[in-house]
Amino acid sequence: MSRDLDALLDAFPDLAAVTGDGRRLLDQSVRLAEVPPGTVLFSEGGACQAYVLVLDGSVRVQKVSEGGREIVLYRVERGQTCVLTTACLLTRAEYGAQGVAETAVRAAMLSAAAFEQLVDASPAFRRFVFAVYATRIADLLMLIEEVAFGRIDVRLAQLLLAHAGRGGGGVVEATHQALATELGTAREVISRQLKEFERRGWVALARGRIEMRDATALAQLGG
Repeated sequence: MSRDLDALLDAFPDLAAVTGDGRRLLDQSVRLAEVPPGTVLFSEGGACQAYVLVLDGSVRVQKVSEGGREIVLYRVERGQTCVLTTACLLTRAEYGAQGVAETAVRAAMLSAAAFEQLVDASPAFRRFVFAVYATRIADLLMLIEEVAFGRIDVRLAQLLLAHAGRGGGGVVEATHQALATELGTAREVISRQLKEFERRGWVALARGRIEMRDATALAQLGG
């Protein structure tokens, strides 16, 4: 077994079910790639060239309007694949959104041709592809529900707690615009809500950062 396949199976243990000719094809086809943060991995309207399985790092998949507004659809992190990439490969359609490396990303790549061969030849690989695809569709439906029906104060509280949990230290390093993009709303809406949180003593605001002062209160609102 090659080192590339070994790294892939470490992040995607479910692929160990691919055996026989499928395992040999997977071993021969998989290639590792590393990209720096800020790299645009795919753009709206572009063709899909490869099936990407993230081993380390985070890819932000976002939709950008003609006016320049953005909404984050989802992130692809270790042990995950991109639902848009899968859809493009299965239907040979163009990308409907943009993917950007938020951090340095290490990924395993399968060419479009190898992906098609594996889907055709290996039932285990096919089950893996559709299982992760279904999970991502469920995540997108949750996002639609949150954007359409969720209260912005509740969603913002949840987002702040999530960011603080990732970074540790009770500080969120993010601009108001970045938070607005995450939540699919306008910067002014986020700024007003953060000012209200500050008035209540829940956060302290500074340029490009938000200090958590009362995480319990935020958790009660977000819960």
